[in-house]
Amino acid sequence: MAYSFNISSAVLSTGRTVYYGTRLNSGESRFVIAYRTKYQDNFGLFNTDTKPGLTYNPNDYRADYGFWADFINPTAFVESKGSFFCLNTYDRAKFTFSFMQYAAHVPNGDFVRYLKKLLQLPLAADYFPRLKLSQGRIHYKNSNETLTQLESDTSTQGLMNYLNPTLSEIENQETISAARMVHWAQNDPQNRLVQVSLAVDFFQANLPRYHHRLGLDRAPVKVCVVVCDILHQGRATFDRIAAALNTNGNWDRAYTNLLTIGDAVYAERINSLRRKITESVNAGLFNKKYDASANSFV
Repeated sequence: MAYSFNISSAVLSTGRTVYYGTRLNSGESRFVIAYRTKYQDNFGLFNTDTKPGLTYNPNDYRADYGFWADFINPTAFVESKGSFFCLNTYDRAKFTFSFMQYAAHVPNGDFVRYLKKLLQLPLAADYFPRLKLSQGRIHYKNSNETLTQLESDTSTQGLMNYLNPTLSEIENQETISAARMVHWAQNDPQNRLVQVSLAVDFFQANLPRYHHRLGLDRAPVKVCVVVCDILHQGRATFDRIAAALNTNGNWDRAYTNLLTIGDAVYAERINSLRRKITESVNAGLFNKKYDASANSFV
């Protein structure tokens, strides 16, 4: 039976509006869905809270993903502090979710792939009874059982509008969609496993392409992590990264150069990234180099 949620809101002592969800007929306590925010001319929700047991810890996934569980950790931390229910609905993506901030506006992108995986899980019909996979695409099931396709190779506008109708105000559909996603991530380990497996897949698949453009063979882990983080966030072009790497094989200098990219705007993120990388280096986790021929670290 599909889950239903009661939505309520309150104004905190800080003046911030918080939205709560309660799953009906469950006996569960209410949970924080998100907080109201204004971004430029847009209104939306965000949730950057963290909870014990619901943040990414590479120790939990190393048995399945080996070194890659550690490789993605610095970016996971700077994206969301590792929160598996990190959410925002206030920018042009209209809906961004997960510990790696998968964004709904990209056709065939990370959020679309994430949601497709979720819709194959046992609890899919409980959380999103109106969403169906058909011929590899996400559809909305109408009351007369007909299907309306929500995304394609060129657009995700239908999916974005389903999750978050507008950016001009916070609608009930937006809070319900957010409640479903937050509750699912918090209560289903399979949801969290999908987030991690996709993140590892993305980073593994992207590195050969980055190597082809940048020449990363024999680069130390710390350099590859920063390159991946820059391109994951989109804070620089390949040309700018190539210029930072142009050090005649001095990888330490290349690493320092890479950490200056975007520092005028993203200093907090870059400092946190540097700190997490240093922790892994000191722990002996990042003492490898990239083997481009095998797409692995040795």
